[in-house]
Amino acid sequence: MDWTPFSFIVVNLARQIRAGEITFSGVNSTLPMLACLLAKRAFDFPFTYINVAGGVEPQPVEVPLSSSDPAIVHGSPAIFANQDFYDLCARGGLDLVYLGCAQIDAEGRTNVSAIGSWENPKVRLPGGGGAAVMLPTAKRVVTWRTDHTPRALVDKLDFVTASGNMTALVTPLAVFLRDPRAGSRFRLEVFNPQTTVEDIVTRTGFRFEYGAAKPALPMTDGERQALELLDTGGRFSAAFKG
Repeated sequence: MDWTPFSFIVVNLARQIRAGEITFSGVNSTLPMLACLLAKRAFDFPFTYINVAGGVEPQPVEVPLSSSDPAIVHGSPAIFANQDFYDLCARGGLDLVYLGCAQIDAEGRTNVSAIGSWENPKVRLPGGGGAAVMLPTAKRVVTWRTDHTPRALVDKLDFVTASGNMTALVTPLAVFLRDPRAGSRFRLEVFNPQTTVEDIVTRTGFRFEYGAAKPALPMTDGERQALELLDTGGRFSAAFKG
């Protein structure tokens, strides 16, 4: 089965999870929520999943459309308050955090504050929130964009909301990785086989290395089956704008 923009993002977000990690998905993070639930079903290693609604290892009867819906805490043996997971992250207790962004640059810095000048913005965005606390303190941070354009993947941010331990960026076309310990820029790791490296270069606002990039491996049977169960009737993929 060919990749769709929806499946490429969800599965490759899930592939960032490692065995034994404590993983967190935040507000307005439906795709990472699905990625974590997919990993629970498709991967043969344990990890702990905490979500912004407070659920720890949730087992929802039906996956909600919103990552903040109380339904996502169903079946949780414990509930985290908002201040608890911020405190956990600040103490180095979160291994992987999914945080969204409006803009991102090659160094993994993000903007969720304003498009245009701060004094007279074209768009006023929600602001730092979790990014300001979690991007510098989580061991690894992964972000995503449902579009892949020079407006979102930029050479220079309109405003630097946060910087720190960003390790991966997933789009419908590509997966970029970087090593924050070395202060490195993003490099192209894998790409959607339905596109080309040249197209990705054209559609990315920052420069990046791509000499070692490879086509993404196809979905495994487990990944495909888990995604079909989570997206019953196409509830999520039908509304996805890639």
